[in-house]
Amino acid sequence: MTTRTRPVVVVGSINIDYVMRVSRRPVPGETVSGAVLDIHAGGKGANQAVAVARCGADVEMIGRVGQGAAGEGRMAALAAEGVGTKHVLPTEAAETGAAFISVTPDGENSIIAAPGANALLTTEDIDAAAPVISGAGVLVAQLEVPVAAVDRAAHAAGPDTVVVLNYAPYRSAPEALLERVDVLVANESESANLTGQPVDGIEGASRAAKLILARGPRAVVVTLGPLGALVLTPGEQEHVTAPKVHAVDTTGAGDAFVGALAAHLAAGDPLIRAVRSGTMAGSATTEQPGASPIIPRSVRLGDVR
Repeated sequence: MTTRTRPVVVVGSINIDYVMRVSRRPVPGETVSGAVLDIHAGGKGANQAVAVARCGADVEMIGRVGQGAAGEGRMAALAAEGVGTKHVLPTEAAETGAAFISVTPDGENSIIAAPGANALLTTEDIDAAAPVISGAGVLVAQLEVPVAAVDRAAHAAGPDTVVVLNYAPYRSAPEALLERVDVLVANESESANLTGQPVDGIEGASRAAKLILARGPRAVVVTLGPLGALVLTPGEQEHVTAPKVHAVDTTGAGDAFVGALAAHLAAGDPLIRAVRSGTMAGSATTEQPGASPIIPRSVRLGDVR
């Protein structure tokens, strides 16, 4: 069941995740045997779109996949989750994106991504979807697709559309994009790259958020893993704590956070409440293997209204 809110539009990546559970990561030149391989649906954009849908909000995905079984499978999986795929375009020029993820027993992960078709998303693709973007309640984007496409989407958003940019993975972006962003979400590593300063804990997140806010976004959210998130606007700073969980795999926790945040913003929730919902979803997602978002009952829109 979906709520009667303006839809969320997600511009972003669609991948297949190959997850290897290892006792430890190899050093250069070393082979570590005994890994267990799992294959999951992935891509930051797709994960976030699924999280939005599982919260109970309407969502449309804009992206690219390769032609053939892999791309068709990803589109079918998104549609089965309730994600609109009219603007997910297949291409012959590249394979569907892939991510190769190693997860150690403490739940931490490292990722190597092959963008594939994601790298072929164009500004023309965005222009074709402009009416959908301009009518969205919330536009969500990340940086696993070309920055030019993200920038075009942000500037195609309507005057009442809330633009959420998940600054992940870190890459250079024009200042004009940051100035069009309503809510910029970054983790400690991404915040450090954005500011050129180390970010460690709540005080470091506060310093980084102030520097990022000065570059144009109307709000900055620095996610802090088990410490929750630091929210900064021109008139307010708040630390949102995270529930205690037993983390099995942190892959996809940030995507669950962003998807739940976007769904609640689209439903008209204030930013702090939306961040609390995102924190609950991100924490719950760490308790299972893989990147598929877990949305607690209390975060689902139909159950809290």
